[in-house]
Amino acid sequence: MAHIKDLLAEAANTLADSSRSAVLDAEVLLCWLLDKNRSFLRAWPDFEVDRATAQRFSQAVSERKDGKPIAYLTGKREFWSRDFIVNNTVLIPRPETELLVALSLSLINPSQAQHIIDLGTGSGVIAITLAMECPHAHIYAVDASPLALATAQQNAVLHHASNIRFYLSDWFDGVPEGRFDLVVSNPPYIDADDEHLQHGDVRFEPPSALIASQQGLGDLLKIADSARKHLKTGGHLLLEHGYNQAAAVQVLLAQWGYQSVQTHLDLAGQARVTVGQWLG
Repeated sequence: MAHIKDLLAEAANTLADSSRSAVLDAEVLLCWLLDKNRSFLRAWPDFEVDRATAQRFSQAVSERKDGKPIAYLTGKREFWSRDFIVNNTVLIPRPETELLVALSLSLINPSQAQHIIDLGTGSGVIAITLAMECPHAHIYAVDASPLALATAQQNAVLHHASNIRFYLSDWFDGVPEGRFDLVVSNPPYIDADDEHLQHGDVRFEPPSALIASQQGLGDLLKIADSARKHLKTGGHLLLEHGYNQAAAVQVLLAQWGYQSVQTHLDLAGQARVTVGQWLG
């Protein structure tokens, strides 16, 4: 048997040199294994943890020390105040992507049966969040990875999101003919030579969800080009991109004929999402 306070102290010490949030990481992992919240850890520091759980905790801490993301260890990540299933076949949802959802919601009437497509849905957080916030909307979730699409479908079942159709497709290639009010995407946008790929969580995430050709702009360009053929007149394209890609994305949207092109900043003040309207 081991006490909570002792397990946490040892884990925080183990993670001190490998994580900027060693104490938090230790607490999150132990909460996950105990199925308790963090307030329980503080209220019951002398609670005795059984040997099997303590061993699992030690293993999880060791994997975290090696850099494995917390989300992949626990199998979940919060997004828009909901927990989603995640694994190493999908990108880990990040807070800045909530801007993409917020902007989408600002452009549609949630009481109307509008058509929205999420390209490169991954774990499905964008599509499912929009489906939950707009129950009358018709949502289409697309991904080229069968494993990612299976994870998104699991999440849809978890959250009882029934107004979503899933398509295994390389962007629009396998999507039925139709026009959309919104095309939203958080596509790969990192250049293959970007040094950030050698650090942090991205080392464990699927390269296909991160890396794009043409200095990271390849998929953004493909989507902007093809979306013109799938947007209703007056519809909007919303693209998440890298903090230093706003100018390039604005130029390519303007070149493809989009109007009212505007880039929006995330909570960290970084240029994160560019929106353009298609007027035909």
